[in-house]
Amino acid sequence: MISQLTAIAQKPEPEVLRFTEFLGYVKKYHPQVRQADLELSKAEMMLMTARGGFDPKLEVDFNKKEFKKTDYYSIFNSSFKLPTWYGIEVKAGFEKNEGVYLNPQSKTPGQGLTTLGITVPLAQGLLINQRMADLRMARLQINLSKAERQLQAVNVLYDASTAYINWKRTYDEVQLYQEYLSFAEKRAEGIKKLIKAGDKAAVDSIEARIVVKNRQLNLTEAELKLTKSRLELSNYLWVENIPLELAEQVRPDQELQNELKLALNFEVLQEKEQSLENHPKIMAMQNKIAMLTVEEKLKRNMLLPKIDVGYHYLSDPSYFSNYGLGDYKFELKFSIPVFLRKERGALKLAKLKIQDTQLDLNLEKLQLKNKITAQKTEIKSIENQIDITNSLVKDYDKMLIYEERLFSLGESSVFLLNSRENSLVSTRLSQISLQNRFLISNVELFRIVANTE
Repeated sequence: MISQLTAIAQKPEPEVLRFTEFLGYVKKYHPQVRQADLELSKAEMMLMTARGGFDPKLEVDFNKKEFKKTDYYSIFNSSFKLPTWYGIEVKAGFEKNEGVYLNPQSKTPGQGLTTLGITVPLAQGLLINQRMADLRMARLQINLSKAERQLQAVNVLYDASTAYINWKRTYDEVQLYQEYLSFAEKRAEGIKKLIKAGDKAAVDSIEARIVVKNRQLNLTEAELKLTKSRLELSNYLWVENIPLELAEQVRPDQELQNELKLALNFEVLQEKEQSLENHPKIMAMQNKIAMLTVEEKLKRNMLLPKIDVGYHYLSDPSYFSNYGLGDYKFELKFSIPVFLRKERGALKLAKLKIQDTQLDLNLEKLQLKNKITAQKTEIKSIENQIDITNSLVKDYDKMLIYEERLFSLGESSVFLLNSRENSLVSTRLSQISLQNRFLISNVELFRIVANTE
């Protein structure tokens, strides 16, 4: 793209920047599109982080105290913990403790003590816990990020397409004013010759000169708009983090409507009954509801009492294979808040969040449906206006030709001739404006439907 645009800038003759080519580079290189990809990467890293909650963990703890050649204590504990899906934790460990002032309950055999056990939550934390909830929500976050990425990409493509369409409009207006400035200058020269020949009054020269100056003013203003629209379009021209500026010699594609039809599937958007279930905005909100539902299940689980039961088999390292039921450590933990006000409040709040998002989802579905219908109606209306305007252009053109014929026969005036031409120019400007509205309206439908496929 860099070499192509450089080549364009070096050539004096106009070159065409096709819409499909332009849109391809926007999709590939524009910073906002790449930022949308980064959001998906962030979601994938969040998933990795959540999976880390189930990673095995190795722990070592060593404490030793010696004072005045007296070994107060030496405590060594090591463990390997393996979390599982349903809150169950498997743990293997080794400890070796000794010393003069060692706590009796911490004493171990001379070779140390090995343990192998399991801890099971019987109520709270069994079917769902924070680790499980984080992992489920991280998976849903990836789907949410995909939908949001698609929405962001659609918005960028919409803005870029609108910038291209406006660029073409200002380019066409410049071409129109250049054409009629040339006509006005030729007419002014012809009138001067007629005045010299005595066939026209001198005042006709003033009238012709006024038209030339007005055309020059119109052209200058149109060229300013073209420069601004070209710079606006340049905001979407990037290659490998390098912004590009569109050269003045580059012109828009005159077959833009056909290019847009192919690139954005205009006909499919207008004819096909759109399904909202696969709309990225709807999918994003559905994923938000799913994430809130996971949170609600977690809050509901918090109402249960916390009952953790643990069993750990104990053995000397050299006799680990000689399993005996009498060598074990058993633990039971139980706790529950008396009033559960914190837990009940959190659960109610989670339910309200789901209801709030569900109402937003229902409203969004209705709004999208009505927006699509309204946009299709607008497109049909503009098409009818374009047909009428095209017919008007033909009629005004015929009237101008007829007026020029009368003028050449001396039966008309410069004022009437200019009046006919002004009407034609005004109608042709309306024609360009309507064509611009038609294309932007189709791009707006593309944005509402938000289908980048």
